[in-house]
Amino acid sequence: MRVDDGLVALVKLIIQIPCYNEAESLPATLADLPREVEGVDEVEWLVIDDGSSDDTAAVAALEGVDHVVKLPRNMGLARAFSAGLAACVERGADFIVNTDADNQYSAVDIPKLVAPLLRGEADIVIGARPIGTIEHFSPVKKALQKFGSQVARSLSRTEVADAPSGFRGFTRESAQRLNVFSSYTYTLETIIQAGQNDMVVLSVPVGVNGKQRPSRLVKSIFSYVKRSMVTMVRIFMIYRPVTFFFTIGAVVGGAGLIGGLRFLYFFAIGQGNGHVQSVVLSAVLVGSGLSMWVLGLLADLISVNRRLLEKANWRIARLEDRLAARDAAAAAEVAKSEDS
Repeated sequence: MRVDDGLVALVKLIIQIPCYNEAESLPATLADLPREVEGVDEVEWLVIDDGSSDDTAAVAALEGVDHVVKLPRNMGLARAFSAGLAACVERGADFIVNTDADNQYSAVDIPKLVAPLLRGEADIVIGARPIGTIEHFSPVKKALQKFGSQVARSLSRTEVADAPSGFRGFTRESAQRLNVFSSYTYTLETIIQAGQNDMVVLSVPVGVNGKQRPSRLVKSIFSYVKRSMVTMVRIFMIYRPVTFFFTIGAVVGGAGLIGGLRFLYFFAIGQGNGHVQSVVLSAVLVGSGLSMWVLGLLADLISVNRRLLEKANWRIARLEDRLAARDAAAAAEVAKSEDS
């Protein structure tokens, strides 16, 4: 139970599963999901059918899934994940757990994800897999997982242990505050975004099950690394534009200054006529560096506006929650008075 503005309400957890053609693997995943979690009054399941061409939605309904959200076409994991968060919030979730349809993560560890959220110790909890002991991970993949987590920690200013892990728990407010721009993967983007918005992100150790099928997200190591790096740079550019553009501007402008100093040296010793190219290159590089700084200032103004809009959207969402709770309480009082 929880009390909000004097109103008593049940605490609801919704476990969401983004799916794309998972009719075969979904039953095994659902069989392991809990219907009871300590500290929670209601546990519901939600499946996001990301434009599947098989019977994913029908299998989900047959297996007793409480909510099935069908996307009109295949929109990618990140957008399916975002649609799931929005659907969970709309259906009254106080806490949300995201897991994969391939039964990669051990469902018995769901209470581990929820516990810090219930205690108010975190906004987001990420399940950290034992990367070093997972047999079907190649040495290259293990090294890349560790490197990706290190980069995510640096960009997000968090201590997340396993950044690519999709086994995560969210509070209702953190789900409302996240805005995923990528259509490829949400894992790195949401961590960086959460860290830049001063959310508390914790990691808890979780177990994994055996490999059920090849990953559909990681079709090749090179492709995954390339797209993940683009995502990280993009999010860092959005939330820390001054640092991003000023760093590039300093490097480019610094190279221009070195070229200018080189010309001045030769000019001082009477050999300036043969090095006019250095002056031209120096002017171009210094001008480019200054342009980067101007872009950084403009991008920072846009970033400030984006943050204000995000805060406004979050406050509107909280207001809507309170109004909905009060309307429900008023309706219950009316029904009670009519019965009496």
